[in-house]
Amino acid sequence: MISIFWLGLVLLLVAMLALDLGVFHRRAHAPTTREALAWSLVWIATALCFNGFVYFAYENHWMGIGIEVGQTLGGQRAAIEFLTAYLVEKSLSLDNILVIAVVFNYFAIPLENQHRVLFWGVIGALILRAIFIVAGLALVERFAWTTYILGAVLLATAAKMFIDRNTHLLPEESRLIRAVERHCAVTAKLHGPAFFVRCDGRRVATPLFLTLIVVECSDLLFAIDSVPAVIAVTHDTFLAFSSNAFAILGLRSLYFVIAPLIARFRLLTICLVVILAFIGVKMLLANHYPLPTWISLSMILGVLGVGIVGSLLGFGPAAPLAPAASQREPDQLEAVGASADPSESQRVQPLEKRS
Repeated sequence: MISIFWLGLVLLLVAMLALDLGVFHRRAHAPTTREALAWSLVWIATALCFNGFVYFAYENHWMGIGIEVGQTLGGQRAAIEFLTAYLVEKSLSLDNILVIAVVFNYFAIPLENQHRVLFWGVIGALILRAIFIVAGLALVERFAWTTYILGAVLLATAAKMFIDRNTHLLPEESRLIRAVERHCAVTAKLHGPAFFVRCDGRRVATPLFLTLIVVECSDLLFAIDSVPAVIAVTHDTFLAFSSNAFAILGLRSLYFVIAPLIARFRLLTICLVVILAFIGVKMLLANHYPLPTWISLSMILGVLGVGIVGSLLGFGPAAPLAPAASQREPDQLEAVGASADPSESQRVQPLEKRS
């Protein structure tokens, strides 16, 4: 009977995605900061309402939810675990937003076309999270020692993030982009919101599709970090996936709010390093000295609060972005589809290698 909850969750996510793309954002346009902020608040309110449902469902064990062999998960603990996992994924999404902003900036993707890339990126992210969470929790339940491996992964990620905190992301040095450029014919110019166009009788990709590939692969790398972090918060598969799903659903609107202000979040990386390191230690100690979930929630809220206040006060280095399209060399502009020659829109070619 618990499968009914999963069916309801999937139908809810599909309905929300359909309304988002098919009704509210059917027409491609550049969303204003006010519009994006309003939608971000809508997604946050939706997640909080769902958390209320989680509380009552687990408190009353509707259809046996929250009852497992040897343990029972009550409403208060389930709601705290959902909220904590949601905040973990939401905070880690901020780093993902920084990467996405760099990628969009590098490929010179207009604002009105960015939402479509993010929409399909969200669908890919939901599928990846479902696979990773189910597989990760199955491993943890079957082999208790995997918690040490996942904890070590989080600590290693935190250390690498701290060491590379002042390193600029350079998409032109990405092996993925170079590999796609070598094997895929891509139009020299963007064709509005289209991922593929027909040219010379064949179907070819546009730079927007190349951008989508990079966004999807970057999310795959972020999932390796965020999924162990969520598993450290809750071992309930329904809570782990639903909290991730609602955090990811709000990523698009949050992007259009945060991306223009990303340079002001000077302490973002340090906050994420502290959060990942704390969760990594929590996971290493889980089999010996388990920490209550409310401590994790308080820690995450405290770190994010200090980071936001400190950033607003000007502490920490500025967060740099990649060079704007207008700052690149002419040959690079043609390679990413920013050529001013109308005839270039019909030419199909592998994108040039970038030095």
